[in-house]
Amino acid sequence: MNHTVASPSIATEAQNPVQGRGSTLTRLLLSNEFGLAVLLSFTFLIFANTLQGFSSTFSLFTIGRQIGINTMIGLAMMAVIVTGGLDLSVGAIGACTAMFFGYLAQVLGVPLLLAVPLSIVFGAGLGFINGTTVVKSGVHSFIITLASMSIFFGLMIFLTKAQSFNQLPPEVQGFGKSKLAGVVSPLLIISIVMCSALSLFYRFTTLGRSMLAAGANPKAAELSGIRTGPIIRACHVLTGGLAALAGLMLTARTGAAIPSMAGQLGQDWLLPAFLAPVLGGTLLAGGRVSVVGTFLGAAFVNVMTSGLLLMRVGEFWILACLGFMLLLAVLTDKARQTILSKKGMV
Repeated sequence: MNHTVASPSIATEAQNPVQGRGSTLTRLLLSNEFGLAVLLSFTFLIFANTLQGFSSTFSLFTIGRQIGINTMIGLAMMAVIVTGGLDLSVGAIGACTAMFFGYLAQVLGVPLLLAVPLSIVFGAGLGFINGTTVVKSGVHSFIITLASMSIFFGLMIFLTKAQSFNQLPPEVQGFGKSKLAGVVSPLLIISIVMCSALSLFYRFTTLGRSMLAAGANPKAAELSGIRTGPIIRACHVLTGGLAALAGLMLTARTGAAIPSMAGQLGQDWLLPAFLAPVLGGTLLAGGRVSVVGTFLGAAFVNVMTSGLLLMRVGEFWILACLGFMLLLAVLTDKARQTILSKKGMV
């Protein structure tokens, strides 16, 4: 778990190891990660035993590949939620980055080993624009990114004339369709590696811990010498880079860079962007993230969606179900915090 909630001190547990173990076990059982892991396992087993083909090799590969993409989308939103901000332009950044990558690889013939990092830097640059505007204007990121979502997407459509890049190097689609051990998508591996990197980043680096501190209590962070302005800007840069990576992963899956790959204005990414981190335990108010929870949240959403699609449930009802899950996750987290508070564990 990668929470900022204070845990019992080492000294306390050493003096009373039984009580320490009990507190740790209680915290684990009440954690989002544990609940999601149980719910994910339970849901998967039900679908695997009742739906023909759900647990087939091809189905598992497809689900895993989509989990990888949606995890990256969730991580992009999580990176800005950590300071209590929002970024509604993650989908637009992802689509713009994919089109920029398509232009580099198809039109300019830039080698993939150079086009990929350049595209990620491009996405981070769009995040830098968002972060700088938020810091300089003092306007909440919800409003800024709502505007930039339309600006980024509109400029991309104007510059590309809404034309897809569908003649990318064959290695792009080959990577998206490749399988490790016959079932695991490399896109899923990329997300797992990124989750590991972010867990280490928030736990052990000065910048990562400063982001958590700025989100938990901005005034206290300022008094302790943390400049919240640059921190907020850095969060948006990280969000832009992660959204760019998600756009490249989606490009690898489809084998083409398509302007509407994230929906109109990138709106198709908004629900998974919020669902994964919020289900995982990231606080919308900021100050606490759960990288593992974000991965489990994305996995649960994709397993649930795949099962409902095999049951031939209408897409409208699936969206309604996902919206209900988001609301339930927020209410559950509030109830969980109340229980932990009564037990003196927060």
